[in-house]
Amino acid sequence: VMAAAHGQGLRSTATIMFGHVERPVHWARHLLRVRSLQARTGGFTEFVPLPFVPMEAPIYRKGRTRRGPTTREALLLHAVARLALHPLVPNIQASWVMLGRDGVAACLDAGVNDLGGTLMNESISRAAGAAHGQELPPDDMEALIRGCGRTPRQRTTLYGDAPAERIAVAARPGPLEPVRSTPAREYLRSRRDAAVAGQ
Repeated sequence: VMAAAHGQGLRSTATIMFGHVERPVHWARHLLRVRSLQARTGGFTEFVPLPFVPMEAPIYRKGRTRRGPTTREALLLHAVARLALHPLVPNIQASWVMLGRDGVAACLDAGVNDLGGTLMNESISRAAGAAHGQELPPDDMEALIRGCGRTPRQRTTLYGDAPAERIAVAARPGPLEPVRSTPAREYLRSRRDAAVAGQ
């Protein structure tokens, strides 16, 4: 799918969800396949390791997976991705939603050069049980980056410089609306009840 998309001139993100049922050999194979495809197409803008968030994931709740990667594993995968994909994939991104501020700060010292977006009312990771928040405003993100001895730069999707007017808008975010994350077990129960009522 990615080769076809890149062949049509589209750019995309490469990811890996890790820390559930796979082993390190699977991480290595995945990195080599991303590298190989990138060498052919040049279509990936970044690589994003996504640590498995288990708490509300049905596969974890059924006892079929482990409880996500260790902090050491998460740090190592980001660092190894930088080494394995260099120079073909120039950007390695860390997800503050899944790793937290301390986790992404450690990753910035281990080869990461990009943080996941500021986000607003993030719900996917929180629905799975992540507890690192639903928004990281630009000022907070910049302070985090500067605290790691790096210089922040707001970017576009394709890693160009963000226009000044977009930077100004981002600096004045409005208040977030309250979000209710429905745990997976409640969502499944309500769908089951609706199906029974519809029979």
